[in-house]
Amino acid sequence: MIPFVRSSSRNLLALLNQNHLYPSLLSSVSESPVWIGSLWSTTRFESTEAVRHVDQLYVHDNDDQELDFPGGKVPFTSELRFIGESTTQKRVPCYRVIDEIGETATSNKFTQLSKDAGIKMYKDMITLQTMDTIFYEAQRQGRISFYLTSSGEEAISVASAAALHPDDVVLAQYREPGVLLWRGFTLQEFANQLFGNKSDYGKGRQMPIHYGSNQHNYFTISSPLGTQIPQAVGIAYSLKMDKKDACAVAYFGDGTTSEGDFHAGLNFAAVLGAPVIFICRNNGWAISTSVQEQFRSDGVVVKGQGYGIRSIRIDGNDALAVYSAVRKARSMAVAEQMPVLIEALTYRVGHHSTSDDSSKYRAVDEIEHWKMERNPVNRFAKWLTNNGWLSVEDESKHKTTIKKQLLQAIQSAEKTEKPPLSELFNDVYDHLPSNLQEQEEVLRQTTKRYPQDYPSDVPL
Repeated sequence: MIPFVRSSSRNLLALLNQNHLYPSLLSSVSESPVWIGSLWSTTRFESTEAVRHVDQLYVHDNDDQELDFPGGKVPFTSELRFIGESTTQKRVPCYRVIDEIGETATSNKFTQLSKDAGIKMYKDMITLQTMDTIFYEAQRQGRISFYLTSSGEEAISVASAAALHPDDVVLAQYREPGVLLWRGFTLQEFANQLFGNKSDYGKGRQMPIHYGSNQHNYFTISSPLGTQIPQAVGIAYSLKMDKKDACAVAYFGDGTTSEGDFHAGLNFAAVLGAPVIFICRNNGWAISTSVQEQFRSDGVVVKGQGYGIRSIRIDGNDALAVYSAVRKARSMAVAEQMPVLIEALTYRVGHHSTSDDSSKYRAVDEIEHWKMERNPVNRFAKWLTNNGWLSVEDESKHKTTIKKQLLQAIQSAEKTEKPPLSELFNDVYDHLPSNLQEQEEVLRQTTKRYPQDYPSDVPL
């Protein structure tokens, strides 16, 4: 008798009905499933006739070496063997194009990059580094409440953005400002969000670095880990239904793969054939939790196979490898209507955020090694220089210009008025319900009664 795991007899009746067997077997099938442990076990039959008919649905008499099971034929074996912790003794290799001195292997196949695209990628990575330095210092000076850098991971966001199309919908985590930079988000727009002024598209309701832009198809970042993954799948499925020549892209860190949304999202995408690219920044640390403490598997790339998703591991500190892999992944996702998982190996050189001190759980020598020896920006600069596309003068001029523009953006953002108090209650309901009207009135009275406890620069 073939067991139906997690199946009640109601599902069995539906199956029999599809095969025109329901009328003759209705009286032979019990409606009571048997609970064994934590699974619904084999449905009980009251006649061997029912068993025989059900068996015929799955096992053919002329092929007793295979089980014709939903999803494809499964061969039988007489060997009692468990699948091991890993299907291979070696780790999944990591795709790389540029080595540490900026050279490419002669046999290496990668997507060719134009000079203009290469220079823009490099300048955006330099801009990202400068932003991180200045905005981080602004937080330390008390001018903004929070900040989070992309130090050591610049190549992933910028190079992947270069490989995508403007119509592709991005759902990021919080180390992907490089995607917005590439798509044209201005330094002033970054500063407005960080300072939460009235020019901030989120109207000051979000924490700093929670960017968003309708114009650039970049969904506003959400603090809880992993929520963007199933959302990206839903968006991708919508693009598929509308026959759009575009895909959705979900960015997340290695820590997010321990969230349930990651697993649900991947399975959702695989089953629906959703054109979505999952880009995991495996930087070795989920705040203070190392990957060794987080999972036993060979990183993240192998998790895709478990859900039937085409996957690849790449060097996240190699801009050309990132560009080539994402370009190819996008082509497959859109043309074949399928999800793709990319694990980009990198390293978080900076602290997790301004609320973290990574020296408490990481060796300083380890940080310095990745900062100096495996710096993605320096490596890409060497490749550009070897091609004769980059000069020291151009690089120095760009750094000076960006620093000046950033300081001006900060000054302007600080001077811009904050959103009025009423914005706390808007944009949820078409007409403000009475309970929120009451809350707003109570808040206004409280701020007037205790002005010392509330920001003085928020208009009432």
